[in-house]
Amino acid sequence: MRIAVVTLFPGLMQGALEHGVLGRAQARGLAAVGCVDPRQYAGDAHRTVDDRPYGGGPGMVGTPPPWAQAIDAARGQVGPDAPRIHLSAQGERFDEGMARELAAMPGFVLVASRYEGLDQRVIDDRIDRELSIGDYVLSGGEFAALVVIDAVVRLLPGVLGDERSSEQESYTAGRLDWPHYTRPVDWEGRAVPKVLQGGDHAAIRRWRLKQAVGRTYLRRPDLLQDAPQGAGLGRALSEEERALLNEFLAEREEEGNGQRNR
Repeated sequence: MRIAVVTLFPGLMQGALEHGVLGRAQARGLAAVGCVDPRQYAGDAHRTVDDRPYGGGPGMVGTPPPWAQAIDAARGQVGPDAPRIHLSAQGERFDEGMARELAAMPGFVLVASRYEGLDQRVIDDRIDRELSIGDYVLSGGEFAALVVIDAVVRLLPGVLGDERSSEQESYTAGRLDWPHYTRPVDWEGRAVPKVLQGGDHAAIRRWRLKQAVGRTYLRRPDLLQDAPQGAGLGRALSEEERALLNEFLAEREEEGNGQRNR
């Protein structure tokens, strides 16, 4: 996969891309991430890439000529049909489904603007899609771009040591992850759940699914159609999940009653 990032701070991007999963993916030739700096295409001695907005107001806006040329150059690195994606607070909410959609492509361009964003004419003419990683404002799109790159690259075949890692993670099945434990068995009076210490794989699968559904119900009810406080937009519970959720809630209530009676 080839990814090109249009950014005013290529050093910031490249430093982060050298480490962890992203660094290993590039070292193995599974992904290649390059950066294009719009300043390279600025037509004046000061390498100006932004200006004050028409109509007044605070902040600066990315000017069309250098940004448009940088986006064209980035697309030239990736491929003529590569989607051009602008990281913007006005974009669609980025999620696991979008990460998998992008992971199935040969490559894409990410545009990390700053300040008040880009001149709308650049967005209209050079951007195919806008994405947001959350309902908050960042100083620039670089960190958002890194989030997207990390979420996508780790889904590529061969990037993770165990392919099950990406298949069993949070949001892959529309559910939060279950709790994880490792050695030692006992730590500060807290023990690893007995079910995880045995070799009954069916019991372990059932426990993990119950914890995942229960956590999702409590923390992200919007992911469940069936949750009374949810938005009804998530995936419906299966019969097994519904039964396990009832068990989870009953156990939680029993535990709470036990603590109150102490």
